[in-house]
Amino acid sequence: MDLWTIITILIFASFLWPLLKNRLDFLKRLALIKKIEEKRKSRVITMIHRQETLSILGIPLTRYITIEDSEQILRAIRLTPDTLPIDLILHTPGGLLLASEQIANALKRRQGKVTVIIPFYAMSGGTLISIAADEILMAKDAVLGSLDPIISSAGGNFYPAVSIVQALTVANKNRSDQTLILGDVAKKAISQIKEIVYSLLLEHQDKNQALQITKFLASGERTHDFPLTFEQIKQLKLPVSDAIPEEINQLMALYPQPALKQQSVEFIPTPYQPIPKKNR
Repeated sequence: MDLWTIITILIFASFLWPLLKNRLDFLKRLALIKKIEEKRKSRVITMIHRQETLSILGIPLTRYITIEDSEQILRAIRLTPDTLPIDLILHTPGGLLLASEQIANALKRRQGKVTVIIPFYAMSGGTLISIAADEILMAKDAVLGSLDPIISSAGGNFYPAVSIVQALTVANKNRSDQTLILGDVAKKAISQIKEIVYSLLLEHQDKNQALQITKFLASGERTHDFPLTFEQIKQLKLPVSDAIPEEINQLMALYPQPALKQQSVEFIPTPYQPIPKKNR
């Protein structure tokens, strides 16, 4: 075999290997999902967004909750008997309110138990979906996010609706019509998101508790990308637990970042045993 033949084979191999690896990871994921379903006697649905580049205020630039996501999840829900539990594994920076609300309402209407599993984070729209579940399984170092609306301006900028409303309280004779319009939209957006959140919470909370949780999540007291910890979510008396099956961590490892992105964290991916203490 001459040198050029070897080079040609290596070039073809370099193109084919990523495709082959993606296919192998896909088959491994399906096998592991099936294993989780058999163990938990449920249908497992995943919504994993692994390109988490974010811009200011937590608005995702790439992979986020889209209408296509909601269509796929709604299709999976419709294919699931009402009495069969659903486990939805979430890893997302959030996304479109329309898509997130569709998913949340579909989960809320189900007769069977719905569990949302959050191994790392589910911000914004992911949080909206989470509060619609009967149970939230959340790693102790995982986070949820605020649900205050973000408004886009004609110039392509994004602003928290609460901040726009606050700005309107400051006297300014030179305020433009566009700012006034943004203020009107912001007020409507705040009212709408509070109505959505409150409606979802009434499924498992009394009216007073639902109002308190709605205020905490949708008041805009924190920035949109501020992380809400396991302890904070538990204090809200949401149905949260840290009992995440070990298979979930194994599954997440099969959703790698894009191949062109340089990995910055490396370790030997096996559990270690504690070092025994020496007798003195």
